Amino acid sequence: MVKFGLRLSQNRAPEYPPEAYMDYDKLKEIIHELKKKKLARVDSTTREVSLTAPPPTNAAGRQLTADDSPVTEEDFYSTIDKELAKLESFTLQQVTELRKQIDNVENEVKGWVTTSTATAATSTAGHKMNESQIESSRESADTVAKSFLILEKYVNINFMGFHKILKKHDKNSPQHQCKQFYINRMHQQAWVRGDYSDVVVRLSNIYSALRDDHAAEENKDGGQQSFLRSTTKYWVRTEDVSKVKYAILKHLPVFLQKTSTGESDSQLTNSVYFDNDQLELYHGRLDKTPGAIAYRLRWYGAGNPKLVFCERKTHRDTWTGEASVKERFTVDESEVKQVLNDKYPIDEKRKEMQSKKGATADEVDDWETLVREMIQVVQVKQLVPTMRTQYMRTAFQIPFDATVRISLDTNLCMISERGYDTLGGAKWFRDPEKPLADNEITRFPHAVLEVKLELGGANAEPPQWVTDLQNSGMLYEVHKFSKFIHGCAALLPEYVRSVPYWVDDASIRDSILRSGGGRILVKQDHDTGVGPGANEVYDHLLPFGNVKEPRLDAKGRTANTASLVKGVDESPAKGAVATAEQYYADADVTEEEMLNSTLRGCCEDTCAGWMFPFCSGYNDDILTPTSVQKIEPKIFFANERTFLHWLHSGVTLYTIAAGILAFASDANSMTAHWYAMALLPISLGFCLYALHLFLWRSEKIKTRIPGRWDDSRGPLILGTTLCCVLFINFVMKCKEIRKYNNLLGYEL
Repeated sequence: MVKFGLRLSQNRAPEYPPEAYMDYDKLKEIIHELKKKKLARVDSTTREVSLTAPPPTNAAGRQLTADDSPVTEEDFYSTIDKELAKLESFTLQQVTELRKQIDNVENEVKGWVTTSTATAATSTAGHKMNESQIESSRESADTVAKSFLILEKYVNINFMGFHKILKKHDKNSPQHQCKQFYINRMHQQAWVRGDYSDVVVRLSNIYSALRDDHAAEENKDGGQQSFLRSTTKYWVRTEDVSKVKYAILKHLPVFLQKTSTGESDSQLTNSVYFDNDQLELYHGRLDKTPGAIAYRLRWYGAGNPKLVFCERKTHRDTWTGEASVKERFTVDESEVKQVLNDKYPIDEKRKEMQSKKGATADEVDDWETLVREMIQVVQVKQLVPTMRTQYMRTAFQIPFDATVRISLDTNLCMISERGYDTLGGAKWFRDPEKPLADNEITRFPHAVLEVKLELGGANAEPPQWVTDLQNSGMLYEVHKFSKFIHGCAALLPEYVRSVPYWVDDASIRDSILRSGGGRILVKQDHDTGVGPGANEVYDHLLPFGNVKEPRLDAKGRTANTASLVKGVDESPAKGAVATAEQYYADADVTEEEMLNSTLRGCCEDTCAGWMFPFCSGYNDDILTPTSVQKIEPKIFFANERTFLHWLHSGVTLYTIAAGILAFASDANSMTAHWYAMALLPISLGFCLYALHLFLWRSEKIKTRIPGRWDDSRGPLILGTTLCCVLFINFVMKCKEIRKYNNLLGYEL
């Protein structure tokens, strides 16, 4: 393992001077001096003093003062304070410069947009000039964005450095522990706590202007079109959040949110989920029971809710031809308790919708049906507030264009809503002013990215940039991840009968333990590192491995690191300072290089690879599996049908060969015997290959191993062998016919 001091020196940005970083070596030297001196200290247990007695002395009989050693604890504290002040000053200076650069780019874009609008009917030369201006402005925006990402990496590596040095100090000076104090202090400083989302908002506006985005026409007849809708959820590391935002806003605008301080790229979102004492809804959603529902009340923005969305999500199995649906209606906060207590004035609201809002009769009927069903399910299933999720949501979408919609949830936490009196339904979420115990809240360590695609017609394939983002190594797909399910499993461990597979992931183990959910986790010294059930088979689906075999630094399954793409050795550099490419290599990889790197070994792991090693190699790079193949029941039957088809072909060839051997005459039958004997091993090969393919694919289906489940080599090799035998037999038959005709005196 590389020591942090060496890692810090190797990962310094070439744009920043070395003195801008924390002086890790100096702080470590102070700690070593303090450890070596073993200074005599005043007895901290004495609680009485005498005004006439002399002060404590050391072994030489001198009074204990700071002069006994050139290094004291105060030196360490003062050095820490100076380093923190230096980092805060440098960070604010860089942010100020970045904002000035953004001002210049904005003025440049506004200038040529105004000019282009005024001269829209000018010559072709003017149009070409505008294209060059667009490219120039885009390069300027890219430069600002990459500078911001480098600054964030600067903050992260220094923040980690302080964690490391404070941990080392407390370990060597247990009498003067100070880590928690300084960690809390750092979180109050601008270089750590500062929210610079305005940079993201302004960059989004610049890229949107460069793309010339326009709101799509609202589709009021969506039911008449056929679309393939898919939703995929990913975990994103905190240090990659800004990179992911940058990768998305180059193609989609940020949905801006109004706040008290101006426009922001994110909005606080609260959702209170309902369930009963048996957690019926939790287990239904976890088991993916057809018709399983999730019932929640959601509101947006800080403070007390005003407008509340009553939502119901219903699960449907896609292989049945049905799609899962989300339905909702809005109520005022004062009306929520009426909905929960079955006192909501449906008839009055129905008349109001028809008279004031101009809703059609069908729309009103659908609304009434939904409201009555949701009110009824609360009473029948005795639902009460159970879990609340809270996060900052950043949304990316072109208005009224549902082709690609992306949301990124950060600062995600789950709060238990059990354990307080609802006052007969008068209260439906706990008082936010009251402090929470550790076992009432769990903070999720990753951001959650959700990609929604609506493909059809001309957009039958997802955009290339979406594929590149999925293969970037920054996204870790977690199949069917649910905030509600995770919160219930972590905060209500004594009530759940089963837990989701991702709880065994090594990266979220500490957060579950801090919230008191340790009973759903295996012990640290467990033989397999995973709990009983699904993870005994699906352990490879955990993005960061299990507690026994953690892979906390692993890249995504479909990604290769920039060094692998460029052929650069990832071993520590010999120099003290990293080059620009080594420091921020992943920003310099082109989309084409990234795509090629992901396709380079996609066909190598096939079922025939072990049998025909000369046809393919194996990818020895251990990468975290993140993609999960969705298993439908018909896949098992399709595997059996394929097995029977191959077996039928083998039996047919064997029957032909046996018939030739049985009916061929003894005289002049060498060719027939040779042909039959050549077909016999081929027919055996068909049968063995059918059996091997069936077992290999069954294992793929059972374990949901990501990647290709077809074999592109086996059929090619068997088919080529059969064609060769048929061709040789054809040639030999032609020779026999020619020989026979020659004997009869004819020319062929």
